[in-house]
Amino acid sequence: MRRRHGWMLAMIQIQKGDCRVFYAYDVGYGIDLDAVERLVSDEKHRERVRRSRRVPEYFEFSPPPLRITRDIGSVQVGRATTRSTIEMTLYDFGAVSIAFHVPLEGPIDEVVSMSGLLWDNEALLRVSRDAVESLVRDITNAIDRPGVSAIVEDYVVYQIESLAGASPTPEMIDRIRPSLARIISAEDAELSRQQQQDLLSGCVSYSAGDVSFIDWHAAILFNADADDVQAVLEYANVEMLEMRYLDERLDLALDEGYKLTRPRRWWRRSTFRTDLARIAELQLDGVSMFEGVNNAIKLLGDQYLARVYHVASDRMHLNDWDASVIRKLDALDSIYGKMSDLQSARRSETLEWIIIILIAFEIAITLTTLK
Repeated sequence: MRRRHGWMLAMIQIQKGDCRVFYAYDVGYGIDLDAVERLVSDEKHRERVRRSRRVPEYFEFSPPPLRITRDIGSVQVGRATTRSTIEMTLYDFGAVSIAFHVPLEGPIDEVVSMSGLLWDNEALLRVSRDAVESLVRDITNAIDRPGVSAIVEDYVVYQIESLAGASPTPEMIDRIRPSLARIISAEDAELSRQQQQDLLSGCVSYSAGDVSFIDWHAAILFNADADDVQAVLEYANVEMLEMRYLDERLDLALDEGYKLTRPRRWWRRSTFRTDLARIAELQLDGVSMFEGVNNAIKLLGDQYLARVYHVASDRMHLNDWDASVIRKLDALDSIYGKMSDLQSARRSETLEWIIIILIAFEIAITLTTLK
């Protein structure tokens, strides 16, 4: 049976395809995209979602991210080689996505081997970090509080545009289901039927001739025209990075907030107002970043891409990350409220002591006068 399956895989040839490997980084609190256009001389354009379906005019990124193409040389990935150019997509909320392209052709079982090599690929990770650090140096003046985050989020999209002598019919997809599950999970070993079913449950299709399988680490698109799907998946990966980064920053902010609420010596109470302003700053930074990421793209009006995003966010557990961030923002707001109440109580206490001292002073003056 295994020999027959291997023979079927060898018969299924990818005629044309493209593998995109995305690496997302946070580089600051915001990017002035108009200023970046003036600072860089590389080939660049504002990223518009290219699609062939009829959708409303308002379906678009807001504001449109800036895509820069830069030549950095090829990177070897097993038998395959990436293109010499990479695409860097800059989002105004402070994120950069690096995209490598690897041409796909030949037996589909070779993609299984490639998927394992792409998992935590040190060469691509190193080159992507070097590229984003070089970009940040070039556009430092256009970034609010620049700095490349230690956290990185990667995602792989296998787009199979055409197969030699075949089409992605349900029967053909069912025959290669074990291999698709291994590709999307980057597993070398054969997977159980239950695991295959779970990995390929994120299935989205628009027409009879296309089908997409989306999971938390990778996606497989049998689609000749999937630029819009690619853009949504790239954005979902960036959103995943920003939620992780924001969650970590809020952990640090909460630790700092708890320290600032501890009792202190009377001579250090003069810094209380400064501490309260610091908590407010941490809170506003978190809210601003959260809103910037969640409002970057409007999917209203395109039910298909809304399904793509819904499946991607579900597989990446973005709703859980959102809930965690909101919970920590609420905790930070609670700390601010308690510190504000404490400051008000201390102000009232100080005023009471002033009144008592004034009354005592007035009594003392009256007694002195009577003598």
